[in-house]
Amino acid sequence: MDNKEMQLREQICDVCHKMWQLGWVAANDGNVSAKLEDGTFLATPTGMSKSFITPEKLVHIDKTGKVLDALEGYRPSSEIKMHLRCYEEREDVGAVLHAHPPVATGFAVANIPLDDYSMIETVIALGSIPVTPYGTPSTQEVPDAIAPYLPEHDAMLLQNHGALTVGADVITAYYRMETLELFAKISLNARLLGGAQELSRENIDRLISMRQSYRVTGRHPGYKKYSEKK
Repeated sequence: MDNKEMQLREQICDVCHKMWQLGWVAANDGNVSAKLEDGTFLATPTGMSKSFITPEKLVHIDKTGKVLDALEGYRPSSEIKMHLRCYEEREDVGAVLHAHPPVATGFAVANIPLDDYSMIETVIALGSIPVTPYGTPSTQEVPDAIAPYLPEHDAMLLQNHGALTVGADVITAYYRMETLELFAKISLNARLLGGAQELSRENIDRLISMRQSYRVTGRHPGYKKYSEKK
């Protein structure tokens, strides 16, 4: 194992521990994966709390999910199909996070997209955040449900399930999950106070155009309202 791989393993573990400390995962919930330079992947093992993850417990797999190297008895989560679909659909994705941050997941189980353009930072970083159609966990239904949204979105809510973020690296994907959950909290408070006051279309377009100057990477859907379709 070279230094780069070891650093990546430690980074994945650090993110797993943060997810657990923040209450985004409980028991064996959630999973994290990252792409190695040779096109294979590291993934968190199934059946283990993210608080207990250590570098040697990560599972090394290929693009089909086949285990290349792992401690005896360790295997990737059955949700790995969702992760692999993200890598398949987008060459720019280097890491995938799946978690159940409580407020964002509340919107997911209520089938309410986070598509209010009301918070400057979220408009710039993520834009609208859709709720993808329901899919039975561990089946091909989930990858198929998220695939249409991957070309435009780096964060999405999984109906009745949780949240998914992607990034060029593990830290970027983690930051996007942080942004998603914070926006969900703010959106919930705004709803309790009578509803969010959206920015004007002109200001929304200006903010989106500033992404490059802020060095914001990833995909952005532009101005898109999913609630208008209901």
